[in-house]
Amino acid sequence: MTAHDGRSGALAIAGAVRSGALSAEAVAEAALARIAERNAALNAFTTVTAERARRDAQRIDATLALGKDPGPLAGVPFAVKDLFDIAGVVTRAGSKIDAEGAPAAADATLVRRLAEAGAVLVGALNMDEYAYGFTTENSHYGPSHNPHDLARIAGGSSGGAAASVAGGLVPLALGSDTNGSIRVPASLCGTFGLKPTYGRLGRGGARLFASSLDHVGPFARSAADLAAAYDALQGPDPRDPACAGMPAEASQPLLGRGADGLRIAVAGGYFAGSGVAAEAVAIAARALGADQQVEVPEAARARAAAFVITAAEGANLHLADLKKRPGDFDPNTRDRFLAGALVPAAWVVQAQRFRRWYRERVMALFEAVDVLLAPATPCPAPLIGQETIETAGIAVPMRPYLGVYTQPLSFIGLPVVAVPLRPGGSLPIGVQIVAAPWREADALRVAAALEQAGVTNAEPALD
Repeated sequence: MTAHDGRSGALAIAGAVRSGALSAEAVAEAALARIAERNAALNAFTTVTAERARRDAQRIDATLALGKDPGPLAGVPFAVKDLFDIAGVVTRAGSKIDAEGAPAAADATLVRRLAEAGAVLVGALNMDEYAYGFTTENSHYGPSHNPHDLARIAGGSSGGAAASVAGGLVPLALGSDTNGSIRVPASLCGTFGLKPTYGRLGRGGARLFASSLDHVGPFARSAADLAAAYDALQGPDPRDPACAGMPAEASQPLLGRGADGLRIAVAGGYFAGSGVAAEAVAIAARALGADQQVEVPEAARARAAAFVITAAEGANLHLADLKKRPGDFDPNTRDRFLAGALVPAAWVVQAQRFRRWYRERVMALFEAVDVLLAPATPCPAPLIGQETIETAGIAVPMRPYLGVYTQPLSFIGLPVVAVPLRPGGSLPIGVQIVAAPWREADALRVAAALEQAGVTNAEPALD
């Protein structure tokens, strides 16, 4: 095993560092060299924290030299979407306006937790402005490119995070997911991604977009690495009221149990999908022996309600700048925020009423099943600049439609693991593994079972 060849996973690196086979400093230097070599093509990083990475790696090596435990992720390079605070770095959230702010005084909660577990931060990652988008075609900092085809989008809004993992720059990254911003880029770039239950992981020190919908979570290239990151990230966060009293659960040891005993069904109807999206779900279902199909009631209406709430909450956060500095926004973001500012209050109230009703109906499904399978995106990665995609013979706007299968699930805060497949050797496309609230371990067990069955494919694109 070399210090960081772009293929090694987080747990493999940590094991080598903890055993003394590798030094954390050598791993950090190799990661920084890969970023310097590859980032110009991918445009995944907006900031590289080389000085901090070297300092933290040296501290891990010194801890090991004293015979002390540096943590389960010792020496593992990681990077974070540029809406997580990094001490001493300006948090831009993909914007021109926030780039003028002061450097963060402290790390975000999840950045601190990974560092406490021994992981080494190497930088901040490109994203859609203020996390409002599914493509990471950022007008201020340029688009992130899909490592499997540089002419294609990485997805969004956590596009830099997915591209950094899929491109072999880091084995772990942090992103956020409001309507699909972890699962969409994980699907298009071919990585594993976890959107946990709403409130499971702390959002302290992370720039919010739509507070009642915002989740934060990790990307990785294996189910075990994803679970290891998730376990390190858990715990109450007094800086986030939604997570203030949430205890941790240990999920990684459960992966060896596979999917035995779990009742798994395919989400039909609205989630039926077509083309390679449907083929990916069918492959996963066959591997798991899942022959039951259930229909999620009113999923289309849930997506519409999610649009209303997202637009209204997001616009409210940025109303002052929309009035004073409209020209400094990405035009696409600005126009969506302006539309959100005009949404009638009665619509928002009705959307929230529907949200409660919809949640009750979906929770009833989990009385009969433990896990649902659904497409993550309607298609593999479109081209950068592409305006429409075709579904069922109809051209639809590409940017909003990429979230067609993710929005109805994050709308009520369900935990979801996105797993990468490549039907017929095609570009990557993901399948969502959806569990009941607080049952992330169930979704991770199914992800691990699919990986062990040889169904998933998270091989990084290194050329």
